[in-house]
Amino acid sequence: MRPLVFSVILAAAIGAGTAAGAETIRVGVTSGPHAQITEALVPVAKAKGLDVKLVEFSDGALIDTATHNGELDANAFQHTPYLDQQNRDRGLDIVSVGRTILLPMAGYSRKYKSLADLPVGAKISIPNDPTNGGRALKLLEAGGVIKLAPGSNFSATELDIVDNPKKVKILAMETAQLPRSLEDVDFSVITSFFALSAGLVPNRDSLLIESEQSDYVCLIGVARKDVDKPWVKTLVESYQSPEVKQFIATKFNGNILAAW
Repeated sequence: MRPLVFSVILAAAIGAGTAAGAETIRVGVTSGPHAQITEALVPVAKAKGLDVKLVEFSDGALIDTATHNGELDANAFQHTPYLDQQNRDRGLDIVSVGRTILLPMAGYSRKYKSLADLPVGAKISIPNDPTNGGRALKLLEAGGVIKLAPGSNFSATELDIVDNPKKVKILAMETAQLPRSLEDVDFSVITSFFALSAGLVPNRDSLLIESEQSDYVCLIGVARKDVDKPWVKTLVESYQSPEVKQFIATKFNGNILAAW
């Protein structure tokens, strides 16, 4: 077991009472909204006989491997393109068992009031990880800033740009640096997690925002061998409950959306 995973599981378990006869599972999440929302389902699951222990990670790249290895029973932090890449690159076998939330990606500027104001040669920063980089390019295409080759998906790169009328310059960088880059670039495409952490409100401050029909809806992931276990159905029902939906609506004011 990885030291980081072990320390977090141990911390989560200390002092947590388990209802008599309840089954206990460990659910991996990243800090922030995913942790907050999953915590909101704990009492719902407990009423159904399932004791959920949150295992919070600062590095989401560890979560799927921990789930595959059995250090976690499930996770709730990622969208399908990211999971597909993790399975492919790391030789894992994690599958989606239910939809959770959409954290819409959006574009921001401290210099301009609309996309139409972007100048020729504008500098645009986007995430440098493969799935969110392609996602950002797709959003720029939806906004009419660029055009990608037909059939381009989440794995799109700058090489897939076939039309760039304003000759914008794409600058790929670490996702955590994107909010800070707004001081130096004309426009930046930022995931909701880092935007909200930096005080940016997607449905208030953005000039361009992802549609609710996005392919980047997040999910509950489990190892394929566990798909048919009874607790999986209970976990999904607890997450997709009216109580959790109300929590999301109240807590995030439409900046994070229930996607079931």
